[in-house]
Amino acid sequence: MEDDWEYRRRRRYFWWDIERDIERMIEDMMREFEELFHPMRLRELEKEWEKHGIKPYVYGFRITIGPDGKPLLEEFGNVRRVKGRPMITEEREPLVDVFESGDEITVVAEIPGVEKDKIETKISEDGRTLVISASDTNRKYYKEVELPSEVDPSSAKAVYKNGVLEVKMKKTKKERKGFKISVE
Repeated sequence: MEDDWEYRRRRRYFWWDIERDIERMIEDMMREFEELFHPMRLRELEKEWEKHGIKPYVYGFRITIGPDGKPLLEEFGNVRRVKGRPMITEEREPLVDVFESGDEITVVAEIPGVEKDKIETKISEDGRTLVISASDTNRKYYKEVELPSEVDPSSAKAVYKNGVLEVKMKKTKKERKGFKISVE
């Protein structure tokens, strides 16, 4: 009986020691990360890059499940592939979500660091594409968003708050009729 109790006690302390060691490792990594990416350090790095003509880059991706059930990979940032090689551009491509509900389409774009009067949104003539562009002293954004259906440009309303742009548009009520083709 005593051996069983001793075994459980040692086992409990063994796991407690491992948990404590893991917590210490995580705390050390967080401390090093904070020191490395401190905002003042990042500003110094950006200034150093500018001296040498190096542009800072932003790159990311997200994976979502499309309406057909297949995964979709969407990239964002200012890194583009030109002839298979990565190139850093001045314009960043913001992360964008498109929501369709009833007779309305909502586009939400993350555009941090710009003033709202520096943001320009346009709807193409065919009503199927929303163009978002923003330019401030430090940042430039550009994105062409394909809309799931045609919209009425006069119904569009945009709100910018806390770095997030939300554009709501009403779908057009036009019904497209098919065109009959005679067979010869």
